[in-house]
Amino acid sequence: MRILIATAGSRGDVAPFTGLGVRLRAAGHQVAVATHTTFAESVRAAGLEFRPLPVDPRAELASVEGRRLLRAGGGPGAVLQLLRLGRKFMPALGQGIADATALGTDLLLTTSTTSALGQVAAEAAGIPTIGLYLQPLSPTREFAPAVTGTRSLGRTGNLLAGHAVQATTDRLFVPAVRALRRRLGLPPRGVARARRDHPVLHGFSPRVVPRPTDWHPRLDVAGYWWPAEQSGWRPPDRLLDFLAAGPPPVFIGFGSLVVPDPDRLAATLLAAARAARVRVLLQSGWSGLAAEDSDTVLTIGDTPHDWLFPRTAAVVHHAGAGTTAATLRSGTPTVPVPAQLDAPFWSARLTALGVSPGPVPLHALTPSRLATAIRHSLDDPRYRTRARSVAAALATEDGAAKVLAAVEATANS
Repeated sequence: MRILIATAGSRGDVAPFTGLGVRLRAAGHQVAVATHTTFAESVRAAGLEFRPLPVDPRAELASVEGRRLLRAGGGPGAVLQLLRLGRKFMPALGQGIADATALGTDLLLTTSTTSALGQVAAEAAGIPTIGLYLQPLSPTREFAPAVTGTRSLGRTGNLLAGHAVQATTDRLFVPAVRALRRRLGLPPRGVARARRDHPVLHGFSPRVVPRPTDWHPRLDVAGYWWPAEQSGWRPPDRLLDFLAAGPPPVFIGFGSLVVPDPDRLAATLLAAARAARVRVLLQSGWSGLAAEDSDTVLTIGDTPHDWLFPRTAAVVHHAGAGTTAATLRSGTPTVPVPAQLDAPFWSARLTALGVSPGPVPLHALTPSRLATAIRHSLDDPRYRTRARSVAAALATEDGAAKVLAAVEATANS
């Protein structure tokens, strides 16, 4: 079967699907990934076909609208800002997904950012589609929407808020969906109606987010999908030398987060490290964080998390879904610094699991607050013990298995 995975967003929205694509290919399927050109190399390095989608996500996050999204943080304001950011490129994204599908596809796998448009492309091509989501986005009574913060609104309030967020985000896709349906010669059909018929598997562990009991049967939790191993990758000598020169360092990196003043953020992070008396691996990320290398600080670029995190004393990160998963997999204590959208949700999960002393939100970040949290994560052995226990449990799961089963069921239907 020819399978196309269409995903859009940051590195964390792409990396899990390279590993999933490798599993699907090993099962005998032809696999292509449609995503932004900035990720073409990682897709091809996994042995998968690359098909381009428009938009430069890093440039969008660095734009005026992207910075407004960062300032909005979480909650309804962030959702509305996300709508403003997305409206301008959704039509081009829809056409890109349709073009990628038309290159030859028997099954389309979509993510939360591509499903509404992908369903249109799949309908036009006469092929089935399955959703693969990295966040729990469907309304439930069991917790508040992942993009509105961490405070429960009560069972009824959580459900109503979930429907409100879903209706609001539907507005992001409606104009682009209507235009794409017209362009592809399809009759009008609402986004909400299409969503009701769409099966979705979620790529996180049920130990981290148990499947809500009030979800529709078409919604399931599969388990994590890990990024493909980087064949031929070798750690740089300077990184190996730094790791060997002293006690395990603390990793600090904010991945795809783009901040307006990276020098100021780097200074805050380094002041916290000095106060906590720890060595630091500072990852540049999309913000371009940097510091002068020394015996206690090393600035690094992209480095496979599965190799690096187990070699660190703790991980300080922006609490994106992908980095959160990598931290849990590594068995390393963590200090999340949530900034926007679903990051507070994942931060709360890390705290509830007992692998973190709690978040230090970016808007309230100070050297003393971060230093205190780092020392707490290192000095209390319960965090490392619990982190190792969670990692051992995740190692027994096979998140790709349910996807494989769903693909085979589709192939045989």
